[in-house]
Amino acid sequence: MSSTRALLEVSDLTKVFDVSKPWLERTLAGEGKKTLKAVTDVSFSINKGETFALVGESGSGKSTIARMIVGLYPITSGKVLFDGIDVADPARAADMARERRRLTMIFQDPYASLNPRWRVDKIISEPIRAFGIASDPQDIEARVGELLRLVKLDPLDGQKYPHEFSGGQRQRIAIARALASRPEFIVCDEPTSALDVSVQAQVLNLMRDLQEQFGLTYLLISHNLAVIRHMATRVGVLYLGRLAEVAPSKDLFRTPRHPYTRLLLAAVPDLHGIGKDRVAVQGEIANPINPPSGCTFHPRCPLANERCKREVPLPRSAGAAVVACHAVEEGRS
Repeated sequence: MSSTRALLEVSDLTKVFDVSKPWLERTLAGEGKKTLKAVTDVSFSINKGETFALVGESGSGKSTIARMIVGLYPITSGKVLFDGIDVADPARAADMARERRRLTMIFQDPYASLNPRWRVDKIISEPIRAFGIASDPQDIEARVGELLRLVKLDPLDGQKYPHEFSGGQRQRIAIARALASRPEFIVCDEPTSALDVSVQAQVLNLMRDLQEQFGLTYLLISHNLAVIRHMATRVGVLYLGRLAEVAPSKDLFRTPRHPYTRLLLAAVPDLHGIGKDRVAVQGEIANPINPPSGCTFHPRCPLANERCKREVPLPRSAGAAVVACHAVEEGRS
């Protein structure tokens, strides 16, 4: 069960990448610097015990946000507060170092995220040693065996190497490693996208069981709306680095408000909609180096008008949702 206490708070989070050519090439070609604004003024909070999902097309900034939260990317501007501590504040670095074990990440590709030269027991025990949770070899061995059982593997599997396992088993090992530090908050970056559909369901159900058992809080990154519907408490819809809509999962799938959210949901195959016309998402996501003016979705939006081309829409409450859309604000939706 989720509580009303925010474990993670993201405020006006922005990430800009320098994508310029090397200085000499720029000088010879007479070009200036080029920047890519991957994330712009994103704000949301995640309550303890819930699953907050970020969804959007490739290039929308989902994984960039995840990597800023866990410290893999530096933050250009804005704040990420984990249990009240600014993760990027140098003055709170010592505090954050003590809290680091409470925050971990499950990566997208289980084939790339596990060291192929290490046995599974060493992979899983690394966080235990790094955070000083246990130092006695027998205690560590017992803890590794317990973690392997939690993810439905055999403790004897600890003697094997990652290449001896299937993709689903490797992701179970990655989950066991994430649990090794006894975290409270886990960032799950497309945790099942590299797996077969039947294996995806097993891994997702395992994650839900572990959440209930240990009171975990998840930030789930995905482009798969079926996964989002199965897992999420609340959903944030990203388009070109900005939040278009944030709503409780049930409300979002029942009554989507933003035109982009509606188009995403309309594109999902539905057995009940066989024979009915469906509206596909038109066009492609714009170039983030040179994004459209105003609302960046306006070139693809069926409800766009001149205001949409001029002004960036601000997030506004719309029932239980928060929507950044002029059409919704003006009642044109």
